[in-house]
Amino acid sequence: MEPSSVDGPYSRRVSYPGKVVTVYRYNLYQDRFAMPLVNESRLGTYLKDRRTRLDPTAFGFPTARRRTPGLRREEVAQRANVSATWYTWLEQGRGGAPSPHVLERICHALMLTEVEREHLFLLGLGRPPEVRHQLTEGVTPRLQRVLDALDLSPAIVKNLTWDVVAWNRAAAAVLTDYGSLPAEQRNVLRLIFLNPQVRAAQTDWQGVARFVVAAFRADAARAGASRNAQALVDELSRLSPEFAAMWRDNDVRSYGEGTKQLRHAKAGRIALEFSAFAVDGRPDLSMVVYNPATPADRAKVRKLLARPAPDR
Repeated sequence: MEPSSVDGPYSRRVSYPGKVVTVYRYNLYQDRFAMPLVNESRLGTYLKDRRTRLDPTAFGFPTARRRTPGLRREEVAQRANVSATWYTWLEQGRGGAPSPHVLERICHALMLTEVEREHLFLLGLGRPPEVRHQLTEGVTPRLQRVLDALDLSPAIVKNLTWDVVAWNRAAAAVLTDYGSLPAEQRNVLRLIFLNPQVRAAQTDWQGVARFVVAAFRADAARAGASRNAQALVDELSRLSPEFAAMWRDNDVRSYGEGTKQLRHAKAGRIALEFSAFAVDGRPDLSMVVYNPATPADRAKVRKLLARPAPDR
């Protein structure tokens, strides 16, 4: 007979997934065996809503004898490779928070979009999921028009491995004429460490180089792009001893915002204030906008833009 001390008005018996025989008793107001979900009712409601929107025939499930639309709980569990009992408990807000790995399988089972996937993680774990690395070839015409609207503010869009995939006319005039470079050379790290003209334009090359290496390391690791970035790191380590030394320091930092001083070949010194922005719906991209720091700097940018574009 079990000790009476475990019985009470606020206790109940619960079996957990993966436990065939073991049964726990716990107090409803102090669960010592399961970490509570961040938002139990909203998570369950959202899972049920997404489940009922799916067409069973699209997944090869029979449609006969269904009392409610969408997939059954056991069908979602089957697609996610989890037990039907555990998935039922998850929709009911029981059994504790799921692991990120299991949530990923549920996202796949429910065919969630990137936005829906992020929402599910926020409800279940209180944080967004890891960013999926994507190879990027360009930006949408709409985003390019945003860049072009920044007349006197150089702006670029870079991907997770810091390839510059889009830029505006001001960026070409003030920073680098990206359009004149082969696509593989439009990389911030390659330009800083391997391009003599870009290096000469930095008034504090050492500071800029250390900043770029530390911010790149953080971006690549945070976004799950470390494996894709390794080839670039190996190349730069082979071609630039300075990069190799800075990479070994293991410094990390965010891009954030700050100031940049350039020694422009035609306009002289130009001071810029920069800010980095995420591109909504594209976690693989970020936009960096440089604003002239003073009216005099703005006048220099305007004068550079007034020059005719070079022939190619």
